[in-house]
Amino acid sequence: SRHDVLVFRSEPLEEDVEITGDVMVKLWVRSSAVDTDFTVKLVDEYPPNKFYPKGYALNLVDDIVRMSYRDGRLKRELIEPGKLYEIAIGPMPVSNLFKKGHRIRLDVSSSSFPQFDVNPNTGAPFDRNRGGVPARNAVFVDAAHPSLVILPIAKRG
Repeated sequence: SRHDVLVFRSEPLEEDVEITGDVMVKLWVRSSAVDTDFTVKLVDEYPPNKFYPKGYALNLVDDIVRMSYRDGRLKRELIEPGKLYEIAIGPMPVSNLFKKGHRIRLDVSSSSFPQFDVNPNTGAPFDRNRGGVPARNAVFVDAAHPSLVILPIAKRG
């Protein structure tokens, strides 16, 4: 229901699907700011039932990339507004059995407060930041820029 969250979801599953291992998300992104965050959240989306008439969204695992640290925590480098970047988010270890009828969902956003600190998008060092600016972010999902999620599907039976 939020306009600032991209939601990617499967069709209702036709059979149980187990994932066990590291989830990775690769995104092609762009921003109007010199620094911003991209967050992802893997969700097990339950269908409506007698206990949850509107269904239920079970958050499984989430992670973040702060663009100024996209190449590791030891090297801080601001981004060029408008430039396209490929980023990797993860690994995120998880084990879950998505039951038949559930959906596999991935939420992508630029914030997950209070899970992660707010990024003011200014590029100023965080101990000297005195305000923030909005960031207009984009995630690309075309053939030339295939953003994707890699799920460790476990063989069953």
